[in-house]
Amino acid sequence: MIDFNYETDFKLNNETLISNWIANTIASEGYKLDAINYVFCDDDYLHKLNVEFLKHDTLTDIISFDYSIGKIIQGDVFISIDRVVDNAKDFHVSFEEELHRVIIHGVLHYCGYKDKSEEEANEMRAKENYYLSVLE
Repeated sequence: MIDFNYETDFKLNNETLISNWIANTIASEGYKLDAINYVFCDDDYLHKLNVEFLKHDTLTDIISFDYSIGKIIQGDVFISIDRVVDNAKDFHVSFEEELHRVIIHGVLHYCGYKDKSEEEANEMRAKENYYLSVLE
């Protein structure tokens, strides 16, 4: 089950399409979906979580809390719409493309992909690009 929650004025236009895309991505990676809660929020909301839970006093576009057990995916994904808007401008892509990239980025972390090293980040980016191409 995938739930979309809104702590800001933003709302997804195509929840069913996005939900199916996320579920198909998880299945393609050899995992089983249990439950993911997406929370779309603003910078202030996500900054508070970043400080409280991760001890990072910075703005970020996404924080994901992974409750997965083995190959069963469970988690909470918090996305700052403010950061997505700014990042889309900075990276010269549409808001939708950047939003979809961030949405799938969290899922890929649940599927075991990391992005701490340059090699890991390159693999993560390649997976993001692949799954973005499947959605379009």
